[in-house]
Amino acid sequence: MANVTDKLVILVTKGIESELSSVAFTIANGGITAGLKVYIFLSSTGIDLVRKGGQTMTQVAPLDSLAALIKDFQARGGVIWACTPCVKSRGYEQADFIEGVVITGASVMHAELKAGAATLSF
Repeated sequence: MANVTDKLVILVTKGIESELSSVAFTIANGGITAGLKVYIFLSSTGIDLVRKGGQTMTQVAPLDSLAALIKDFQARGGVIWACTPCVKSRGYEQADFIEGVVITGASVMHAELKAGAATLSF
């Protein structure tokens, strides 16, 4: 029998330069609709998606705007983690990000994976 989980961790390594950012948040919101607890771990240029103003710099039609997707994700309980080394290497600080983003190391993601969370990466 396959493992059943109610958690999903999505790793996003692409930023505003890629349509995958909108796809990732669309799938994340779908996961919440399906009853999953969803976490997004942003690394590399992915952290720019939650930098203040960053989410307004990309739109993938016919999807909702990235800003709307992120707002919906957070309003419905989605958790956004930003990779600490990625944040530091760019000289960003907590104040550079939209409200609710947690700057943290990968250990929080690993804990969810060890607990059986499913994963996707973009």
